[in-house]
Amino acid sequence: MIDIKKEIANIVKNARKNSGHIVRLNDLILFSTMTGDAWILDTDDNFAICLVKDSVVQKYKIVDTPNQFGFDWDHKYQIDGDKFTVVNKAGKTRTIIGYPLKEINKIRLRLK
Repeated sequence: MIDIKKEIANIVKNARKNSGHIVRLNDLILFSTMTGDAWILDTDDNFAICLVKDSVVQKYKIVDTPNQFGFDWDHKYQIDGDKFTVVNKAGKTRTIIGYPLKEINKIRLRLK
């Protein structure tokens, strides 16, 4: 069984150390960057949660029970070439360049 909280703690730790890392958990992708960011992505619905931004842990909510887990997704994301674009619930759009999108797309394509 997946220990989602443990995996999130590990990816957060990597982001705070400015260490890039990518983990696939079923239909989810967790990644950290060398710029101190970390995200969790839902590859089915293009939902995202920013876990860490500029090495600062962000507020996020996870519902974790013995039989399942869920997230309060606060962004939608899109990958277009080297651009990672997110839109938050308030409609604010942000585009980020420099994330490991080639590697993330390889994982996303394998899940389809």
